[in-house]
Amino acid sequence: MSITILGIETSCDETGIAVVRDGELLADVTATSMDEYARYGGIIPEIASRAHLQTMVPTLDAALDKAGVTLGEIDAVAVTAGPGLIGSLTVGVSAAKALALALDKPLYGINHIIGHLCVDELVDGPFPDHFIGLVVSGGHSSILRVGNIATDVEELGGTLDDAAGEAFDKVGRLLGLPYPGGPHIDRLSKEGDREAIRFPRGLTAGKDKVRHAYDFSFSGLKTAVARYVEGLESRGEEVPTADVAAGFSEAINDVLTMKALNACETFGYDTLVVGGGFSANSRLRELAAERAAERGITVRIPPIRYCTDNGAMVASLGWELVRNGVEPSGLGITVDTGMDLNKIVMTAV
Repeated sequence: MSITILGIETSCDETGIAVVRDGELLADVTATSMDEYARYGGIIPEIASRAHLQTMVPTLDAALDKAGVTLGEIDAVAVTAGPGLIGSLTVGVSAAKALALALDKPLYGINHIIGHLCVDELVDGPFPDHFIGLVVSGGHSSILRVGNIATDVEELGGTLDDAAGEAFDKVGRLLGLPYPGGPHIDRLSKEGDREAIRFPRGLTAGKDKVRHAYDFSFSGLKTAVARYVEGLESRGEEVPTADVAAGFSEAINDVLTMKALNACETFGYDTLVVGGGFSANSRLRELAAERAAERGITVRIPPIRYCTDNGAMVASLGWELVRNGVEPSGLGITVDTGMDLNKIVMTAV
């Protein structure tokens, strides 16, 4: 039986709506308010929430039109229920509830982070029986063990302080780069020498290497970069911004790829799936491919347009939930800003 899923994503500043039918992406439309935050140096939750309210209906209409699908043809509605900003999540979940109620269709409140992995299935085909997932974004740096992505996901480790994307934004501000810092540091690092400055790799030595085998800590790295730059400036020396960017980028990507591939070897899995906004980073992609090839591990990373938040990832996971017979969330669900990564789908209280 054919299954058509409508996916709604509003965890942060992107309003993403997509339609997936039988594992095939029919439409994926995204509206973003990112340009409004450049002068603030970060997301303003109130602005993001208002933007979702303004763009929800036009984005829905555009997605349905592009897919050539009517609301009457939708079999289930999937929506990001967490983690994310409470106001943004509430707008999306409220819209999804209204649609599900009006259409008399099941509602699935999905985990945003797991959606970042699931979207790769739309590009690279069915997943293997099991794999390791690495999700890296502005708010999360997590390693997951995945069996069936609809029913069997376990968080092995995550960030203890700053996530990779968050650290990039903070160091970007330190170097005087525009917001968001990630893309600008990525470009600048290509002009620098990765070996010129060796910054610390958190949780990779001594007892931490065992106790926090799959955890990340980038706060100390961020502080080390700040102290290095401050030291040069206090002595009146020029800051080699390209070298700083390159050394900082290498430190983060070294740890991310090393720990994720170590997890693959520990569990005996031959596939690593990488997702999240930070997976657009060119050095992460390059280093993961190089190191995985040396270990005989396959790396799957979706195209950059599917790395940032989008409706396709929500619709994709929704389709997996429906076809695996997972019970719908129901209209009684709430949002969960800190949704446990071991939870794939929200259940009503």
